Parts: sequence; C-alpha cells; structure tokens
Amino acid sequence: MAFVANRLVSVHPEDLKFHVELEKHSYCDLKITNNTENHVAFKVKTTSPKKYFVRPNTGVIHPWDSSVIRVTLQAQREYPPDLPCKDKFLLQSTIVPPNVDVDQLAQDTFNKEGGRTIEERKLKVVYISSKSTPRSLEDYSKPSFDTNLVSCLLFTASDIFLQIFLTIIFIQ
Repeated sequence: MAFVANRLVSVHPEDLKFHVELEKHSYCDLKITNNTENHVAFKVKTTSPKKYFVRPNTGVIHPWDSSVIRVTLQAQREYPPDLPCKDKFLLQSTIVPPNVDVDQLAQDTFNKEGGRTIEERKLKVVYISSKSTPRSLEDYSKPSFDTNLVSCLLFTASDIFLQIFLTIIFIQ
C-alpha cells in the first residue's frame, strides 16, 4: 500500500480490478484508511455511473479508522471493447467536524468553491477478461480484500482442524 505523507486517506488497492465474465457481476473492494486524528468524509464518483454500483459511495471515517467500499461492475452482455478500460473513479476526501454523521453532511461538503480543502485521488479501472491467459503468480501474491472469501477459508480451515483433532482423539 503506497502511503504518501500529508494525505488524509490512503487507498488499497490503487487500481480497481474486475474479472469480467459475461452475464455476471464482478466486484472490487477498496479499503480507505483515515491517516489523521480528524474525522474525514469521503465521496466516490465515476465516469460511468450506469456501469457501477458503489456502496457506500459517501461516508465519514473516524480518526485512524478505515472503511471498506464495494464497487460492483454490473453484469456485461458482451466483453468490453475498450481494453484497456477508460473508466475512472474519483475519491474525494475532506476533514469534517467530529460527531458528524454521513446523513448530516452539507450538500457543498465536496465543493471546492467554499474555500474547503478537498483531497482528490484518481483510481483507474482494469478489466481482466475471463477468456484471457491465466493470472501470474504475482497476481496471487497480492493482498485481496475479499472478506467473504477470507472468512469462508478461515471457517473451512478451522473445521478441517477440528475434524482432524476429533478424529485423533477418537482413534486413541
């Protein structure tokens, strides 16, 4: 994860990677970390709002805390013709007063005209076609924020361990 001094937030991963399969949704989780002792509001915008769902697209992150945002690429009827993808996302962040809930954010919170400092981070979109060559070992070694998969793997690993343990006990 690249950390840049004086940034309000850090983002991982820095590019949104989607495995494109026809007629299936694909998603990428972004972890946004507040690098300050202030409350930070964020907003996610895209150049193609009809192609993607972003949840939550706006939020407030407490000091030194983080938030996971799921970006979902809608199911595609045909493989995207524009590889590499030209879609982009913009992550805006700004300091807000403590105890401000996302529903209480003023409509001009992310407008630069009000003299407010807005930090912006551009995120590129990368499509990985399911009909392309297999992923490299380097791709498998990069951390992923698919928490559902991780929790399933942990649950399965603990189940296997428990079954082995019980088998050993009953055999003896």
